[in-house]
Amino acid sequence: LHGFGGGSSAYEWSKVYPAFAAEYRVIAPDLIGWGRSEHPARSYKIDDYLTTIREFLQQTCTGPVTTIASSLTAAFTIRVAIAHPDLFKSLILTTPAGLSDFGEDYSRSFFAQLVSVPIIDRVLYSTGVATSGGIRGFLEQRQFAQSNRVYQEIVDAYLESAQQPNAEYAALSFVRGDLCFDLSLYIQQLTTPTAIIWGQKSQFTGPSIGRRLAEINPQAIRFFQQLEDVGLTPQLELPAVTIGLIRRFLPLLN
Repeated sequence: LHGFGGGSSAYEWSKVYPAFAAEYRVIAPDLIGWGRSEHPARSYKIDDYLTTIREFLQQTCTGPVTTIASSLTAAFTIRVAIAHPDLFKSLILTTPAGLSDFGEDYSRSFFAQLVSVPIIDRVLYSTGVATSGGIRGFLEQRQFAQSNRVYQEIVDAYLESAQQPNAEYAALSFVRGDLCFDLSLYIQQLTTPTAIIWGQKSQFTGPSIGRRLAEINPQAIRFFQQLEDVGLTPQLELPAVTIGLIRRFLPLLN
């Protein structure tokens, strides 16, 4: 399951999941409002994604599964696993964070306040986010630890998703902070065996946040792997390393 940001989609995992397709049934969806899924023209809320993830698993899987997810979506997946543990065999998560963890209030940040202003939000999205330069700049400066790991195919895939009709609705809901929550208030309730991978250069939520989250529930969170010199999406920036870690964790968790 992919994370959220301008142009996010299942492409985020496309360098990883082919490595498992021969041994496992692998499904990598675009979540509602992203990629090639439906883009209802409305604001999106946390419950939209908790429901989507639960219903997707119930309708596509016949028993408990290993779910691999990233960033805010990984945090949503933890909440779904708490409410419906029968759906999950294990979790392997990259940078799972609610973005308002340990009392931080993301929605009060300057950028979140700025994109809460009607009209300005649409202008910012169309001129600053959903352009080739905007996408590349964000990937190089914020999402990746090393800008030279960003290549044109990645930019093109993010741009295609960002320019879908009504793509701005989910993206702006995310940037405004409508989807953020404090994961530290929930994570103690998790019982599903879990491994966490965290890029040391993750700009939005550093590994210290990840370690604090993991330490709340060591019974469920059995592995916390910090990766040096990688940012928010190790699955795109260092896919071979990510594949190796997933291969290592699968038998240990299951």
